[in-house]
Amino acid sequence: GFLSCLLGVMASGTALVYDDEMTNHKLLWEDPICTIEVPARLSSCYENLRRYNLVERCMSVPVREGTEEEIMLVHSLDYLEAVKKTPKMNEEELRKASADYDAVFFHPTTYRCAKLAVGAALQLVDAVMSGTTHNGMALVRPPGHHSQRNAANGFCVFNNVAIAAKYAQRKYGVQRVLIVDWDIHHGQGIQYIFEEDPSVLYFSWHRFEHQRYWPSLRESDYDAVGRGKGEGFNINVPWNKVGMKNADYLAAFLHVLLPVAFEFDPELVLVSAGYDSGIGDPEGQMNATPECFAHLTHFLMHLAKGKLCAVLEGGYHLKSLSESVCMTIRTLLGDLLPSLSGEMKPCLSALESIHDVRAAHKSYWKCLSCEDLTPLKDLSTKLCQLGEGEGVQTSTPLMNQLGAGKTNRDEAAKTDKFLELHMKEVLSLEPPFKTAVAVAEGNADLLPSSVQIEMDGDSEELKAIVREFAAEFVKEEKVLNVLGNMLAVLEKIVNKKVTGGLVVSPEASISSALALKHCRNLGLQKVLCVCVGDMDMRTDLDDGKVLLINICGKQSEQANTKYRISLNWKEDAERSTFSSALFGFILPVAYSYQPDLMVIAVGSKQTLGPNGIALLFSFLQGLAQSRILAVIQNTEVQLLEAIAKPLTGDLTACFGTCAPASQENMRMVKGLQEQLQQEWNMLQCSVNVSVAER
Repeated sequence: GFLSCLLGVMASGTALVYDDEMTNHKLLWEDPICTIEVPARLSSCYENLRRYNLVERCMSVPVREGTEEEIMLVHSLDYLEAVKKTPKMNEEELRKASADYDAVFFHPTTYRCAKLAVGAALQLVDAVMSGTTHNGMALVRPPGHHSQRNAANGFCVFNNVAIAAKYAQRKYGVQRVLIVDWDIHHGQGIQYIFEEDPSVLYFSWHRFEHQRYWPSLRESDYDAVGRGKGEGFNINVPWNKVGMKNADYLAAFLHVLLPVAFEFDPELVLVSAGYDSGIGDPEGQMNATPECFAHLTHFLMHLAKGKLCAVLEGGYHLKSLSESVCMTIRTLLGDLLPSLSGEMKPCLSALESIHDVRAAHKSYWKCLSCEDLTPLKDLSTKLCQLGEGEGVQTSTPLMNQLGAGKTNRDEAAKTDKFLELHMKEVLSLEPPFKTAVAVAEGNADLLPSSVQIEMDGDSEELKAIVREFAAEFVKEEKVLNVLGNMLAVLEKIVNKKVTGGLVVSPEASISSALALKHCRNLGLQKVLCVCVGDMDMRTDLDDGKVLLINICGKQSEQANTKYRISLNWKEDAERSTFSSALFGFILPVAYSYQPDLMVIAVGSKQTLGPNGIALLFSFLQGLAQSRILAVIQNTEVQLLEAIAKPLTGDLTACFGTCAPASQENMRMVKGLQEQLQQEWNMLQCSVNVSVAER
């Protein structure tokens, strides 16, 4: 299926669906709850996209109205008729109509705007499903994920994303849709619509606080897994405290969403992209920074052959919202990912939630079937809260106490200031995607034309370094040139002249050992080296400047240590099962380490196959600002393609069919997690002790 992989994806670019007419919908009276859903949420996102010159890089797609028939894919005729009456109402009648629902306001233009929001989402689905673009984002208001068959709810009128899922199924025959809802409120509307439907996998994380936080529903907890035929296809990750950070969100993706999503194998990914889960938001009160959304987006782009449609939901701190939207769109466009900031250590409460979700879903998904987990009886957050009185908090925002106004303004200003500096740092990335590749002259035609070919290995200085390092090995001039070439490329990567490089070398282990030694001479503090295949890597590995992960078919004689880890992996000949090692072990360790550069060496007897290799290279792009030196021994065309595509920022890499790993492989990953989770905190995905023992 290698050629079909190449031919199947001719789409290019990222769609942006926006119309400022959707700013007309606004609140006409005093309402302390609805006051935050302002038109500027939309205009500030668009202005920020302009400021970063992202609008012109996207393909602009016009909005249209969703038709009544389309709206009724999800909503009842009675409800549609009720909303249809609102444009002719006066203010008093609008207030009355709004009061029928929880946290909703109607304006004379609301019906029109809500139809445009639906139509915008459907235009985006059309652009992506027809192959006009790879992916895209629709900036819409009013949002949609709380709205239900018969009711508006929580600022939402029509359920834009749910309608988009049904539309894609009806119009394009899509069999499996993944909906990822990273808004900080539970999208109970989407859950109700699909809870008996196994063709839609719904994932939501949300502020829950033991049902104290709006919408305060019992069915927002981790044990609501779907019903009837849809059992196992509804995944809720409840956050039981505020202040969740990048590491907590990352852990939920690596240990819950990604393994299950790869097993589900969707044909379309829809994101309910709410950014009230970002730093500074008055609703969410979480601490994830904008670049976190770049990493989440990057992960999801590996599913459904890259068909991803993000549709705006919540987000109430304008700067946090607009910077996060820009990070999402940059990633969709294929820009480099900034390093993820913050300590890579999930907090105890996040781990408890992840543990419980994995326990609740282990009987539905093979990737979790090895877990001997049972839900935790007592949670650390429950104990803290017992003293606070058991009243359920019903109002939407937490800021409706008297006098809260001023502190909120101060908080908001503080976040503005922080983000101003933080984004400068995050966006100082250079260069954009360009990859220098050193290959033997005969192989240059195997690579895409965007690639620079490096041939300046005859610098005497570099040759001297090679000779000193590998005198007994380097007898031939030819080998000397190859290794010199490799060091030339490595220096370009370190000096940020290019992002990555690919070197074909007759002896991958010697080459990578030389590369690691040269990294040290160049003063790099942290280099991640991933070796695939049976390699004998001799290097001094105890000071933390190199982290070596060897993925091979045979058991290593040496015991694993923090910085030298052997992954004994037997790959399935038919299907790629490597994703379980990637999410369960390699990515958690790599994100915990946060390298400055990566050396990935593919030697002889490698057991991953082109699909596994493509997956490894593509996911590791999220680290070290994509600075990767690839060293390969074998120039088989399929292997070169699998590496060159992700290296050059080509988003069309094909990962074959992913399947759950064998029991043997899963046990091996589990053993490594247990052995090394104190050293590498992102490996933690369960809590084995009771609160009392803690």
